[in-house]
Amino acid sequence: MSIENLSCNKSFNGWHKQYRHYSEQLNCTMRFAIYLPPQASRGERVPSLYWLSGRACTDENVMQQAGAQRMAALLGIAIIAPDTSPRGDMVADDNSDALGQGAGFYVNATQAPWHRHYRMYDYVLNELPTLVESMFPVTDRRSIAGHAMGGHGALVLALRNPHRYRSVSAFSPISNPVNCPWGKKAFGAYLGTDTTAWADYDASLLMQKARRFVPALVDQGETDNFLTEQLKPDTLKAAAHLSGYPLTLNRHEGFDHGYYFIASFIEQHLRFHAGYLAR
Repeated sequence: MSIENLSCNKSFNGWHKQYRHYSEQLNCTMRFAIYLPPQASRGERVPSLYWLSGRACTDENVMQQAGAQRMAALLGIAIIAPDTSPRGDMVADDNSDALGQGAGFYVNATQAPWHRHYRMYDYVLNELPTLVESMFPVTDRRSIAGHAMGGHGALVLALRNPHRYRSVSAFSPISNPVNCPWGKKAFGAYLGTDTTAWADYDASLLMQKARRFVPALVDQGETDNFLTEQLKPDTLKAAAHLSGYPLTLNRHEGFDHGYYFIASFIEQHLRFHAGYLAR
């Protein structure tokens, strides 16, 4: 595998780096970022937290706005942040920020023209970890987290692959996409009109029938503009109650959907993951 380094910045005695590589899964060139804590420079192999960002975001949002590096350095955790979709002149796109480039929804598309490139589920689950673990001093101990659309992706990946992740967390996730406007638009385009196929990418439906558990932490701001129509945390909570899923759902007065909210609670999320990654 070949990767190209795009940038390198020292941060809390660790290193934030951006890379570009060709993805066989997505049939295009992709970018990702990695934060390597100082332990990795001392010869240690460290566990990883994969961060999935939301619609219209890139790998840069979490690295520049969440303030996660200080705690990641203290805990000895690498953070890997992929882009939110395939990109390029030959990649299908849409004028809406709820579909197309920047809004891959972390699914494997089955419908034309999206199926040629939009296979973010397999990219995050298999291709990117294989690349990262072969190129950097990280172990195969992985957790996963995300925000909004990325929170949806993180929950779905962990719920469907409990053997791959030690823990999962999300900020303001799209918890029940089969029943919200964003999800219906994206799933209809990427997966087709047969709604039975949508259930594989709905965290609430997956959590309701789960039999193997990955510890889950979700934080939600109460003044989030998308709370009722798009995010539906109560549906996720009800699903966890039905299956006995180990979900901690915290709701916070006064916080909205943005990175001020994430930065306020990112330390708790990193400590949550560190407890499971250390086992």
